[in-house]
Amino acid sequence: MRWIYLLAGIALGVKILLTSNALPDLSQVTIVETIVRETGIPNAVSGIILRNRLYDTIFEVVVFTISILGVKYLLSTEQPATTVYQFTDSPSIVLARLGATIAALVSIELAIRGHLSPGGGFAAGVAGGTAIGLVAITSSTEDMDRLYQRWHAATWEKISAIAFIIIAAINLSGVELPHGELGALISGGFIPLLNVLVAIKVALGSWAVMLLFIRYRGLL
Repeated sequence: MRWIYLLAGIALGVKILLTSNALPDLSQVTIVETIVRETGIPNAVSGIILRNRLYDTIFEVVVFTISILGVKYLLSTEQPATTVYQFTDSPSIVLARLGATIAALVSIELAIRGHLSPGGGFAAGVAGGTAIGLVAITSSTEDMDRLYQRWHAATWEKISAIAFIIIAAINLSGVELPHGELGALISGGFIPLLNVLVAIKVALGSWAVMLLFIRYRGLL
């Protein structure tokens, strides 16, 4: 087995030595301008994440899904916390709910317009997860769990992950939607849809992890 690794390392070294180091002529156009032109969106970062390196993004979504399953597996053998301490004073509840409202609005904005301005699906998902977390620290665990079950959040999380992988695979196969007008809300082909799916996946996944940690470890 070690000979296989050795031969693979030698082959990789030979490939690196024989690969041309010639660089494209970038005197007339910058890399950012090239990405914007190819993706059809002003946000070059979203263009890189959801088009140029879409392979990496697919596996990032898969890794996030596996991490959620790992948390469920590791905590499944523990006993739930007998007492969960939460914020019960009115000022803390008002501030937490206000912050949650602002974070939720920011999450929606980043998911919908993440391809036009700084933001995107991952940032939107983090903002959404923050909103859920702020509500969780001021609400009873039973209410949050009941709400999670009522809206079938676990199902929607899985659907968003599967839909993202399918659409990304279609995009990688060479099928693209029209880019539309640069700067328009509906532009960039599949990128806006992928942004929304990632945002849903990350937000709902964060909700699941928070519920598990609160249930088995408490807040404090």
